Amino acid sequence: MRLDKFLKVSRIIKRRTLAKEVSDQGRVSINGVVAKASSTVKVNDELKIRFGQKIVTVTINELKETSKKEESAGMYTIVSEEKIEA
Repeated sequence: MRLDKFLKVSRIIKRRTLAKEVSDQGRVSINGVVAKASSTVKVNDELKIRFGQKIVTVTINELKETSKKEESAGMYTIVSEEKIEA
């Protein structure tokens, strides 16, 4: 599954266009490698996503083409959240 689609379906990022922009700005890495929006994600991959002043690390549990709001939280596990000092 494409990275931008996973971020949208899992509701980590609300809109796919925003997920694409964040990915293409180099703010997302998959298993330590900076990723583009078209990068492929798999189960057990670790994503690090930079949101403003914090970095969120998540592990992918499952991939789905679509998901209801209640199901989306089960698609990933938050490993850590760390603040970035300016």
